[in-house]
Amino acid sequence: MNAHISGIGMTSERTRNRLVERLQAEGITSQHILQIIAQTPRHLFIDEGLSHRAYEDTALPIGMGQTISQPYIVARMTEILLQTGRMDKVLEIGTGCGYQTSILSKVSKTVFTIERIRALHMQARKTLSGLGLHNIQYLFADGFNGWPQNGPFDAIIVTAAPQSVPEKLIMQLSEDGGRMIIPIGATETNQELVLIERQGNKVKQTFIEKVKFVPLVSGIKR
Repeated sequence: MNAHISGIGMTSERTRNRLVERLQAEGITSQHILQIIAQTPRHLFIDEGLSHRAYEDTALPIGMGQTISQPYIVARMTEILLQTGRMDKVLEIGTGCGYQTSILSKVSKTVFTIERIRALHMQARKTLSGLGLHNIQYLFADGFNGWPQNGPFDAIIVTAAPQSVPEKLIMQLSEDGGRMIIPIGATETNQELVLIERQGNKVKQTFIEKVKFVPLVSGIKR
């Protein structure tokens, strides 16, 4: 059987455990998230030619000018949302290859995920369905608009960086403690990960750390 499918060798339990140990050393404390990371076959979300790097703590290209996020960032963003409130309804802006989506599906009742590039949208849907993850709803659309028909959301996670926080997304947060974790910045060398928290009409913004994401682009790509 192909190691890409079976999890043999480069995708062994020992290799995945090394990644978990690295994440713990970098400050990830949620045992629930660490367990999910250890159990998630990251090699299935990338090109087979990069499988030998699947469990490195680094971002990797997935085509179309996009990347699969660094596992630390995936764990960090998810951990922050888990620590700050409910996760019944979660909106993800930027499905990409679906790796972050798969992690969210294990900590949420329903994940609503939007992707603007059709090829990525279709491939992620195929990969996630193949893994038996059925609490995910998919939309091929411009992420800047969110998904108002299914809001409000307990949490929103944005996996690419706009220059400023999209007002449409803030308005789709639950007024009762909705949170959004989002990278903000005009260039990849000057981005900040921030947590947005909403209570009624009051919105609080908290700086988390410096980050590096691909830009959030408007429109769709068929």
